[in-house]
Amino acid sequence: MTEEKIQRINELARKSKAEGLTESEAKEQQILRREFIDAFKRNLKGQLDNISIQEKDGSITNLGEKYGKKIGH
Repeated sequence: MTEEKIQRINELARKSKAEGLTESEAKEQQILRREFIDAFKRNLKGQLDNISIQEKDGSITNLGEKYGKKIGH
């Protein structure tokens, strides 16, 4: 997500509170918010997939390999 898109999301949010949005602006806001949420989820999943923990027996478990391939997550 580009900085320009994030600025546009913030601009639309401010305008929404101040005076309201036109129908096309409200649709644009929904699209941009969905794009932001999807990018956030991808980023978070990427970070979580790179976490490894050390088990009590000393072995290392990569949580991305163990849980990252579940359907619906």
